[in-house]
Formats: sequence, structure tokens, C-alpha cells
Amino acid sequence: MANESFDLVVIGAGPGGYVAAIRASQLGMKVAVVDKRATLGGTCLNVGCIPSKALLQSSHLFEMAAHDLATHGVRVGPPALDFAQFMKRKNEVVDATTKGIAFLFRKNRITAFQGTGRIEKAGAVAVVGDDGAVKDTLGAKNILIASGSEVIPLPGVTVDERKIVSSTGALELGEVPRRLVVVGAGIIGLELGSVWRRLGSEVTVIEFLDRITPGVDDEVTKQLQRSLTRQGMKFQLGMKVTGADAGGAGVVLTVEPAKGGAATTVEADIVLVCIGRRPYVEGLGLDRAGVKLTPRGRIEVDRHFQTSVPGIYAIGDVIDGPMLAHKASEDGVACVETLAGQKGHVNWDLVPSVIYTQPEVAWVGKTEEQLEAAGVAYKVGKYPFLADPRSRANGATEGFAKVLADKATDEVLGVHIIGAEAGTMIAEAAMAMEFRASAEDIGRVCHAHPTVSEALKEAALAAWEKPIHL
Repeated sequence: MANESFDLVVIGAGPGGYVAAIRASQLGMKVAVVDKRATLGGTCLNVGCIPSKALLQSSHLFEMAAHDLATHGVRVGPPALDFAQFMKRKNEVVDATTKGIAFLFRKNRITAFQGTGRIEKAGAVAVVGDDGAVKDTLGAKNILIASGSEVIPLPGVTVDERKIVSSTGALELGEVPRRLVVVGAGIIGLELGSVWRRLGSEVTVIEFLDRITPGVDDEVTKQLQRSLTRQGMKFQLGMKVTGADAGGAGVVLTVEPAKGGAATTVEADIVLVCIGRRPYVEGLGLDRAGVKLTPRGRIEVDRHFQTSVPGIYAIGDVIDGPMLAHKASEDGVACVETLAGQKGHVNWDLVPSVIYTQPEVAWVGKTEEQLEAAGVAYKVGKYPFLADPRSRANGATEGFAKVLADKATDEVLGVHIIGAEAGTMIAEAAMAMEFRASAEDIGRVCHAHPTVSEALKEAALAAWEKPIHL
């Protein structure tokens, strides 16, 4: 297929790229996608969101069997971990999901090329093999960069994916480590730390800042840390890792206070480095094509996702906005719909976020701290899951739902939930806020009883006037 031409060539087959490709095909475009992996789906489906959630679910059930089923009158003996099956199921989930994307490509007549996509110039993309040779050259009326992001390295610490692992290596451990140190108390670190803690690891989280989950509402953050601490996770906050010795049976980390002080050491069998991700822009030919980057190293785009070069577009983690799979997907849809003459749009201020620990954390819109910094007069409505009948029936009463609304207009400005099913419940809040709903609007919508989502209704009523059941 050398020198074949397409209406759109997408570089990257992750949630941004593959969704954009499918939508473009639905709109009548001839589409090709270039990705270096043999399986479609990018980081998210192969070594990110999907395998981590499979492990989270399996480890959650293991912990339930050990500690929670007896309260429901279900008596079982101490559970035994079949580690091979534990990992096999994760791989099966990934395999089924990536094969599903391949089916959708066939269904929508999208041509996939394996290799690194390199822009030769506006209108031409080379498919480069692992040996550096050009396998194909594709003509492209439009080019869409959806190359995603990569792990940020930690100075002084070399990731070998054996003893010192990234999030990718943490999904492929050969056994449950006795001592696991997680460097970074963000979403990925806490989720993966939770997996191995549930299976028996002693987990210590080391964070440079004096708090976990930066960017999350402070009240929610404090509740989450208390919960994870009760579960057995240990935290060293305001500390930085300056070195790692993996020469022995395990790893010895050198740790210092972030604000200065004497160094100490921390020993671990496995160290997981999770200090964030950065845009993946190397080797894409951006320099030769003249595509400009922002001071933060992201690709500069206008409101229609076009780069500094006409005909070249970018979406997802390589541009501004939250580095989240669902944001990348919405970017992709909006971009190709605009190319087709429609009016695509994404409101980055209303992209929901979720932390899939137990309890889950989910939020959309502004935090209290952001509203205070902006000088916005707001009111707070909060409702504990302890007061929710379905949560009591489920035996999951930890946490609360919180609604922040404009003091003058009652418009909802932010919703923050910590508790079981928070990730599912946040969709209602995002929908309401997209249509500029008031707290009264949410509170007056009839919610089915008994459901966990009634807690959000009650929190909205609390922000507007008064809750019924509190």
C-alpha cells in the first residue's frame, strides 16, 4: 500500500486516535491509522486504564472475600490467591478489548499500519519500522496527531521494569512483592498501590508534596488519605527520592525532606515510579513539518485543534487540557466533526476525573480552593453515604457527595464525590453542568429509590436549600 492517499491519517491508535478514526469514517472520510503497537488501543487499553481496572476489580473481590463477606452472612474460609489466574484474567480483558477495536476498524473500513508515524511534510506521513526504515508513505489530506503520553522519568532512579518499575511494569509483576514503595501519590500510584496492598504487600507511598492527589478538593483528599491509611497504606509526604540502589535482592531508596534536611533510606522489594506523564512528541517529525510546541512541551493548537501548520491537527495528551482518555476521545470527535463541516466542541472545564480506589473518588468542575482563589461566592451542599439507605444496604457507607453552587444564581460550579460508585455517579453531574443546571435542578429531578445516586440529589438539595433525609 505504499503511497496510498487518505482523507485523514491518524498517528496513534489510543482512545483519542481510534475514536477520531471511527468518527471520521462515519462521516465519509477514507481513514488510516498508524501505531507502533501490534494491538490497537494505545497505552490505555494495552498497559493503562483497562488492565489496571481489571486488577483493581480482582483484588477488590479478593479483599472482600477475606474481610467483608462474613458481614453479609456469607461464610468462607481464608481465600487463597491463584496468582497465575489473577494475571491471566487481566490479559484476557485486555485481549478482548483490543480485539474489539480491531473489529470496529474492519467494520468502519479503517486501514491500520504498524510502525511509528512520522510527518514528512504537510500531506505526507511515513510509516517507520523498528529498524528505522520507511515501510510505507501515506498521502494525507489531513493529519491528526494523537500520539498520547509517556512516563516522566525520575532523576537518579533508573526504571528497569524488574525491581524499579513504571506503571507498565507494575501490571506485569511475577509475584506479590512483600514491600512495595510507590513514588508519587497521584491517581496511578494510589490505584496500583491499592492492587498490591490488597494482595498482601506492605505499601509505602512517598510524595514530594505535603498532600496526596494534587488538584483534588482538599476535603476529599483528606478523607481519601484517612481511608487508605486505615486500609494499611503508609504515607511519607513532603519527601523526595534522590537515588536508588537496585544492586542487592531489593531496592534501597535515598529519601530527603522536600524542603531540605537529612537523608534517610527506605528499603523495598519493588519500587513503582509514578510521578506523572508527559506528551509523546519525539520522532513524529514535528520540527521538519514546522509544528510549534508550547512552553510546556505540548503541541500548540487553535480552538479547532489545528496546529501551526494548516492540515495538521492534534488532540489528547499532546495538547493542553486534562491528560485523560475520555478527554482525548472527545477531542478526536470534535476535531473530525469540524473537518467535516460540523461544529465540534469540547468543554475542558467539565471533563470528569475518577480515582478507582476503594472508596472511589470522582469530580467535575471547580474545587472549593479554586473558587476561593477566584473570589467566587459559593455555597456548599454535602450529604454522607452513611445516611443513604442503599449505601447502608450495600455495606458501603464511607464518604460523601458534595455540590458547590454559585451563591447568587445557584448554578452548579463543582461536584465532588468520594464513595462507592462515585465514578458512575459523576456522569449525572457532568451532564447537569454541561447544561448549566442549578443545584435546585438536580435536587428536583426524581431519582430512583433506593439508589446510591440519591446522595447526589440530597447534596444538591443541601446546596439549594435543605436536604430531606438529613
